[in-house]
Amino acid sequence: MSDKGTAVVTGASSGIGAIYADRLAARGHDVLLIARDAERLAQQAERLAARHGVKARVIVADLTQHDALRKVEDVLKSDTSISALVNNAGFGGASELLQSDVDRMEEMIDINVTAVMRLTYAVAPGFVARGAGTIINISSIVAIGPEILNGVYGGSKAFVLAFSQSLRKELGDKGVRVQVVLPGATATQFWDTAGVPIDNLPGSWVMTPENLVDAALLGFDRGEFVTIPSLQAGEELEAYETARQAMLPHLSNATVAPRYYLQPVA
Repeated sequence: MSDKGTAVVTGASSGIGAIYADRLAARGHDVLLIARDAERLAQQAERLAARHGVKARVIVADLTQHDALRKVEDVLKSDTSISALVNNAGFGGASELLQSDVDRMEEMIDINVTAVMRLTYAVAPGFVARGAGTIINISSIVAIGPEILNGVYGGSKAFVLAFSQSLRKELGDKGVRVQVVLPGATATQFWDTAGVPIDNLPGSWVMTPENLVDAALLGFDRGEFVTIPSLQAGEELEAYETARQAMLPHLSNATVAPRYYLQPVA
């Protein structure tokens, strides 16, 4: 077993997940790769073991399926070598609400929300007990800009951001590092699944998955909680968070705000 432990990466057979698996293996982690495509997953594991000299295991699982998700949870609960979880698996959509299939939207919630929540619950107690662990959740810029694409997708990624904020508050003083990454448009199969060919997007919008992951890991190394690799003006994120924190103490009050009075108060 690597002295850095095992990094679990979901959606690890391609795209962002595959790059995360490669970069974490290069850093000396053994890897546990989770995805649906058995052949591609096996090939990825073989490449990583050969390239980086680490142990690379796989679990073939569709995380939208109850039994498959529970199988993965059981492994994450029992394997004490696990030191990091990258919740990357998911898919999106670009069509408007009324043009979207509701069953497909439910499936999106299953993997973007339910799987993230349950897999985090599976590893968190062990991390706390050992006083160390890392959780990296892959959200999206639509978490703070849900108008950009499909609203269910935006809502699901807003959950990932909010969930990460809560995890950081609850687990940060227990030795658990939490990072949430908000990619912009990235050159992966996401766009095929979403129904928008990537060639339809301006080239200036689209980042390579390699650049995305490398930037996200640099942000992690620097201690960032929220990382948006495509946001050029980092001070905008700082201003956004400063405004949010300033508002938090004022959100609940027994007194109705004056702007909602029916009559001016004498």
